[in-house]
Amino acid sequence: QLGRCRSVKEFEKLNRIGEGTYGIVYRARDTVTDETVALKKVRMDNEKDGNGGGGQLRGERPRPPLEAITLLLQLRHPNIVELKEVVVGNQLESIFLVMGYCEQDLASLLENMQTPFSEAQVKCIVMQVLKGLQYLHENYIIHRDLKVSNLLMTDKGCVKIADFGLARTYGMPPKPMTPKVVTLWYRAPELLLGMTTQTTSIDMW
Repeated sequence: QLGRCRSVKEFEKLNRIGEGTYGIVYRARDTVTDETVALKKVRMDNEKDGNGGGGQLRGERPRPPLEAITLLLQLRHPNIVELKEVVVGNQLESIFLVMGYCEQDLASLLENMQTPFSEAQVKCIVMQVLKGLQYLHENYIIHRDLKVSNLLMTDKGCVKIADFGLARTYGMPPKPMTPKVVTLWYRAPELLLGMTTQTTSIDMW
């Protein structure tokens, strides 16, 4: 399937914008469509993974890249970051994800704002996050790492949930999972108490 993918040479890297669970993220231009996108180089298992820029947590390792890619390809919702396509580098082992571009994340926005969000803006942001979460949960997916740095925002105010490296599908009977997920400051009480049965409630917290 990767043999039918486009080459990363068709994208012009403009600047580095961050680092996620699986690799460095660039703002890039699609030279075919002239569209601005986010281009993420996927760090495969045989590469040095470092600390994932703070994205990897102690406890359960993020899911293997190809599994996370398969999951993302199935998700289509206005409040979920879009995986447009997968492109390859000089070698087939070198994989890049072409994502919808968002100008900022909520963490950096909050850090640099001169005045706090208005009540109406807070309601708008929360509503969008809840709509994205509802879509995930209706499709039996738990994100398991919701935090402001994983909430992206476009200049038009559209909020998108991102970084699905720790996401898992769930069902009945529930499979045991490590409680050492979700960045500590956002971790639900049941995870802090060591519960291995996880439901959508850990995202809602």
